[in-house]
Amino acid sequence: MSPLFLGNFGTGEIMLLGLIILVFFGGKKIPELMRGLGSGIREFNNAKNNIHSEVKENIRELEEKERSAK
Repeated sequence: MSPLFLGNFGTGEIMLLGLIILVFFGGKKIPELMRGLGSGIREFNNAKNNIHSEVKENIRELEEKERSAK
């Protein structure tokens, strides 16, 4: 059994979770919540991609400096 049951969701659990979210937030708030979640994920991915490209660029610059020093 994994901690917090991560990765072991079946159809019943997902439907129960959806029902709980619907009861707590109501039908009108769910699209707003999903938009917020989507924009948060998009911002995280953009930041991750920027850091990844910056690290690659720095590695490339260091390799070029090393080649030119030889």
